[in-house]
Amino acid sequence: MNKEKRLEILTRLRDANPHPTTELNFSSPFELLVAVTLSAQATDVGVNKATDRLFPVANTPQKIYDLGVEGLKEYIKTIGLFNAKAENVHKMCRILLDKHDGEVPENREALEALPGVGRKTANVVLNTAFGWPTIAVDTHIFRVSNRTKFAMGKNVDQVEDKLLKVVPKEFKLDVHHWLILHGRYTCVARKPRCGSCIIEDLCEFKDKTE
Repeated sequence: MNKEKRLEILTRLRDANPHPTTELNFSSPFELLVAVTLSAQATDVGVNKATDRLFPVANTPQKIYDLGVEGLKEYIKTIGLFNAKAENVHKMCRILLDKHDGEVPENREALEALPGVGRKTANVVLNTAFGWPTIAVDTHIFRVSNRTKFAMGKNVDQVEDKLLKVVPKEFKLDVHHWLILHGRYTCVARKPRCGSCIIEDLCEFKDKTE
């Protein structure tokens, strides 16, 4: 895909949604970190149902740590892999208290050192909580980037590297959200909704649907 097409795609996505953000409910960097950690192999809707119960009771590292692993499980047991996630979040809270004064570090290395936090989660937190121009590549973004030919790669790291190279600076902060929402609601996995897609004429996917 050429530079002009990419620019037009980004411009249309921005015009349609000038101020995109995550669909996870949060009101602090810590709440976002917990929500993103819980969202692995789960839907944002499912995570929100759990955190809407959890956060009014415990929304700081100390309060969640004080719940204990079993107490935390009671709030997140509707989410997939909740046993492992409860262990990770509880350990994460202890580390935040011991090493970071109970604050979420604005630092990639420190974030990725936390239990249950990988590059994708760190990218989301740095982007959405701290305004870094990072691009977290999940299954939606991986699919959209490859299917449209916007930024092709054999794995998420390759797609992230390509996106960082081809997305102009003015779009970098929000492109993660545009692509994930496009993949979630329009360029869906099994049968993309090409007929209602605002970038259909620019997309280089060969098997477009009606």
